[in-house]
Amino acid sequence: MRLNRFLAAAGVGSRRKCDELIAAGRVTINGRVCTNFSAQPSERDHVKVDRKLVHLERAMTIALHKPAGFVSTRSDPHTRDTVFDLLPPKFPRLFNIGRLDAQSEGLLLLTNDGDLAQQLTHPRFKIEKEYEVTLDRQWQSEHAPKLLRGIFLDGQRAQIARVQPIGPTRLRLVLRQGINQQIRRMVYAVGYEVKRLVRVRIGNLRLGGLPRGHWRPVTKAELASLTRIQNTPRGRESR
Repeated sequence: MRLNRFLAAAGVGSRRKCDELIAAGRVTINGRVCTNFSAQPSERDHVKVDRKLVHLERAMTIALHKPAGFVSTRSDPHTRDTVFDLLPPKFPRLFNIGRLDAQSEGLLLLTNDGDLAQQLTHPRFKIEKEYEVTLDRQWQSEHAPKLLRGIFLDGQRAQIARVQPIGPTRLRLVLRQGINQQIRRMVYAVGYEVKRLVRVRIGNLRLGGLPRGHWRPVTKAELASLTRIQNTPRGRESR
C-alpha cells in the first residue's frame, strides 16, 4: 500500500492532504523523513505524522444529519460547535466528505477511507446532491431557466441541474457541482434569500428518517451504490 493510501486509511485525511503532508516532510517511517510517494510501509513499520504514530483503522463511513449551527470542520477558531461534537468521544478519527455551511442542515458523510473521499469529491465526477430549500417569499417559475443556464460565481459557471417547486416558497434543487455556498448565492442572484436549506440526498444515499444530530453507519450496499455512480456516463463527465 502506497504511503498516501496508508495515511488516508489511518484516518489522517484525504489522499490529497496526505500527499501535501508527505511533500512537506512531515511524515517519517522508522524515524526517517520520507518524501517518497512510492514508499510502501508494512505493518511492522513505525509511521508518524508530526511525530505522532499513526495506525491503520477499521474502515468506517457514517451518515450524519447535520443540524444548523454546526460547522463542518474538526476545530473552529470561533469556538463554534462542530459536527464532530455530535460523535462519541472514543470514535475512530473521521473526516467529512464535502461540507455544509454552518446554517445548512441535512446529510453529511464522514469517513476514514481516503480512497472513498477522493472518489466522491474528485472534480471529474458529478455526484448528484439534492436539497430542499425554503425561500423568503413565493417562488416565481420564470426564474428557473436562469438557474438552469447558470450564473458565474468565482470565475466559473454555476448551474443547478434540476429545479422542482414543492410548495409556494419551497424548492427541490439538484446540484452536480460543489461551489462554495452555491445555492444561497445563485438564489440571491435571482432575487431571493434562503431561509432554510436541507441536503436530503447524495447520489443514491438519502437522509430518510435519520433524526437531526444523529448518525448511522453507511452499509456496504450503500457504499457500492455510491461508488458505482462514477461508472455512469454522467459520472465520467468533467466539470
